[in-house]
Amino acid sequence: MRVVKSFEEFIEDGTVKKITADRERAKSLVLEAERKYSSLQEIIQKIKISNDNANDYIEYCYNIVMFLIRAAMFESGYTSSGQGAHEAEVAFTRKLRFSEAEIQFLDQLRYFRNGILYYGKRFDKEYAEKAIDFTKKIHKRLK
Repeated sequence: MRVVKSFEEFIEDGTVKKITADRERAKSLVLEAERKYSSLQEIIQKIKISNDNANDYIEYCYNIVMFLIRAAMFESGYTSSGQGAHEAEVAFTRKLRFSEAEIQFLDQLRYFRNGILYYGKRFDKEYAEKAIDFTKKIHKRLK
């Protein structure tokens, strides 16, 4: 897996912009992430995880984690947009003291979620379980 660029590189190329901290927008994103996290737990309990629904769980996990990262960015006075915005958000996690292994897993999750949305990639129950475990761990730290 490739190394995620530094957050500063995304500032330099204009993907990330410095803004006034937006606490209301951050709060809104956290509330939405919490709603999605609660729904995820309920769905897992009722439907379980299978190869047939693995992609759904992967997308759900990605969205929860990214909402929380975006909230942290807004709190810190940053926003990202355009080509590379999601990768910039992954790079921001270094500022949140994510380990390089966590950053690599999150970048992989970003890449795989992109494959699901745009290329029809299919993933299995095993990877969905890894994404869920990662989300549970990260959720506790980010909220």
